[in-house]
Amino acid sequence: MRKNFWLFIVLLCGTASANAQTNADTTAAMPMSRADSIVAYAKQHLGKPYKYAHAGPDAFDCSGFVSFVFAHFGIALPRSSRDYMHTGREIPLAEARKGDVIVFTGTNPRERRAGHVGIVVSEPGQPLQFIHASSSDKHRGVVITEYPGSNYPKRFIKIIRVFE
Repeated sequence: MRKNFWLFIVLLCGTASANAQTNADTTAAMPMSRADSIVAYAKQHLGKPYKYAHAGPDAFDCSGFVSFVFAHFGIALPRSSRDYMHTGREIPLAEARKGDVIVFTGTNPRERRAGHVGIVVSEPGQPLQFIHASSSDKHRGVVITEYPGSNYPKRFIKIIRVFE
């Protein structure tokens, strides 16, 4: 009986290992979506400094960062955050997904015009996160910010879908 038990364990482990390898091979072979590619490219610039009126590749302001990332994929977006008020298709906040652009007011939330933009890096159902070039003294440069619990909800204007 004991011999059969160990034979069962060896067979079970071998099968699990083979299944894990098959799953890893399948995952590795799956192509990245356009949104995944955009987010992966944006993340390559994490830590780069914020610099007003710069659009990369060594320093960025917010709209310079967003336009730089999308231009890498042949998607032309405005160079000024104010122009995002009339760009793309507006999406409800709850439906935001990777690759969407999130638009905020500037530092004064009472002025309801676009003044800051970023790129959503999370999926629907996850806490909303976005990557952006921040001018904040606390988190300056290209960073990922978690929307809930930040000061950004009071500055939120809209989510825009740039591509389907």
